Amino acid sequence: MARSPRALLVWGLLGLAVLVPVLDAANSPQLAWRQPVYIAAGFAGIVGMALLLVQPLLVSGVVQGQLGRRVHRALGGAICIAVLAHIGALWVTSPPDVVDALLLRSPTSFSVWGVIGTLAVLAAAALVVIRRVFRLSWRVWAGLHTSVVAVAVVASVVHALLIEGAMGLVSKWALCGAALVAMIWVCGRTWRRVWRMRKGLP
Repeated sequence: MARSPRALLVWGLLGLAVLVPVLDAANSPQLAWRQPVYIAAGFAGIVGMALLLVQPLLVSGVVQGQLGRRVHRALGGAICIAVLAHIGALWVTSPPDVVDALLLRSPTSFSVWGVIGTLAVLAAAALVVIRRVFRLSWRVWAGLHTSVVAVAVVASVVHALLIEGAMGLVSKWALCGAALVAMIWVCGRTWRRVWRMRKGLP
């Protein structure tokens, strides 16, 4: 792992961006009236959101070489687990609400954005398998994967911001904003590289 002052600063700020919302939510008075499984669902969502912030940095050069790619793949799986745990715990608390959300007939707009984010996260993971099976070129795969990831981050951010839950307002906006900035930065770099490869530019 990179040990430069820049990398240490980035990871230090990242640690704060991840830990502050989690600690803020853990001290929320709203938890006193929630069932344990509902609290678990909420924290699974927070962890998933935090990992969406970490992921772009693993392909941006902060973590170099094979280590960065291995950790990136591992965290991709962890995000899928967090999302499924989030949905699974909500299913335990209220199956009809989850069914309505998955069928896009929920009256709450945050549920629709949550489903879009979930499908995008799972699609991003599926593309990893599809690339190996169909041996897609890096250019084609990266364009698809990055686009789906962008949808996942945007939808997840909107989903989180529309929910009035245990997360503090300031810390939630900070985490979501950081995730959006990281996504735009890394996706922009990837899209430019894909475009240059398509045009045959060095």
